[in-house]
Amino acid sequence: MNNSNRNSLLFVLLTFGVILLFLINISLGSVSIPLKEVFNSLIGGTPTKETWHYIIVNYRLPKALAAILVGMGLSISGLLMQTLFRNPLAGPYVLGLSSGASLGVAIVILGAALMPSFLATFLLSSYGIVLASSLGSFAVLLAVLTVSHRLRDTMAILIVGLMFGSLTSAIVGTLTYFSTAEQLQKFTFWSLGNLGNLSWTAIVILTCCVVSGLLLSILSIKPLNALLLGENYAKSLGLNYKKSRMIIIFATSILAGSITAFAGPIAFVGLAVPHIAKLVFQTSNHTILFWSTILFGALIMLICDSISQLPGSDITLPINAVTSIFGAPIVIWLLIRKQKMIN
Repeated sequence: MNNSNRNSLLFVLLTFGVILLFLINISLGSVSIPLKEVFNSLIGGTPTKETWHYIIVNYRLPKALAAILVGMGLSISGLLMQTLFRNPLAGPYVLGLSSGASLGVAIVILGAALMPSFLATFLLSSYGIVLASSLGSFAVLLAVLTVSHRLRDTMAILIVGLMFGSLTSAIVGTLTYFSTAEQLQKFTFWSLGNLGNLSWTAIVILTCCVVSGLLLSILSIKPLNALLLGENYAKSLGLNYKKSRMIIIFATSILAGSITAFAGPIAFVGLAVPHIAKLVFQTSNHTILFWSTILFGALIMLICDSISQLPGSDITLPINAVTSIFGAPIVIWLLIRKQKMIN
């Protein structure tokens, strides 16, 4: 089987896998709903029990869609960062966006006692926390974009992003030191990530943000392929390097910033999924990697979210813990397998 046929077969299998896991994810939970009833409800039919339809539409479907959006967005932003910085350890939060979001949320949750009661009440609501997270990410984004406009060296931007992350983390650490147990618990729950608290309005806003980021990423596919051989080679092909770099950083910021605002900082996915896509498809062509990374991101996030629900139980595990526990061994296994094939 040639590479083209192999890739086509893999894309078909991945697409089928995403659809199947989407249905399975909706069916699982404290109330188990048969797959047939889930499918019937999604195509506009009437399930056997009215309560099933209510659970699907108001709770399960938004959460499954959130898992897909988070998986796609973080995976693509990880791919963009790894190629831009030519660093396999770069991820979507390497620019300090997650730390900025954490700082915004920490100021709201841990500093609520110092605010007027009416302002604290709004900011401690779900939309207030989203707003605080967005403003924190946006502040770091503006700082990184300002610095990147002045710096020629791409690695210097990476270091600046890490320094911003360290600075904001230090401020968050200081705030947590002076906080009550209740405030710390609320902040800890946010930092563990959550896909289940999003309303339909939040899903629509998140979808618009993720689609915007993905469209900017599509515009970056050719520049990313050129960047594989280095900055000088890309410039020799006539690439406007500074403009391309700004678009890539902006696309990552929209994706990682909006996802962190709505779902919290979710680890592993953005770092590992691009590697999984490269190892499975055995290519560095971003035309293939872009779509394979999107599908793998959605697939893996749906699997992790399904595991976190502990089917048949009322307990829901933190999504951050599941993504790392489930994902890290897979990447290690794939890397070892690749090394054996080379040898």
